[in-house]
Amino acid sequence: MAKVGVSLKLDVTKMDKARFFKGAKGTYCDATVFIDLDELDQYGNSGMITQDVTKEERDQKVQGQILGNAKVFWRDDGGQSQSGQQTGQKQQPVSGGPGTENDFDDVPF
Repeated sequence: MAKVGVSLKLDVTKMDKARFFKGAKGTYCDATVFIDLDELDQYGNSGMITQDVTKEERDQKVQGQILGNAKVFWRDDGGQSQSGQQTGQKQQPVSGGPGTENDFDDVPF
């Protein structure tokens, strides 16, 4: 069986908190990742993450909110990752402006 490494980038402010639920070890949010191993989007992403909706909503053709992007960075099946190679670089938060600690006051985790 082939394995892939996938990096996810989520915008937690887009999560519908009404869909969160308590579990035995924390608060959870169901989401689905759609990955295309053969084609990248215009930004070099392999796919997207959506927040799950109920079966009734799916039957009514309601789509979950797009929460972010997915990028395949590693494959063990001999294929090359779509981004070429893993860079090992991590994005560092910028101090001040959007994305600072104050923007996260209403996030439950």
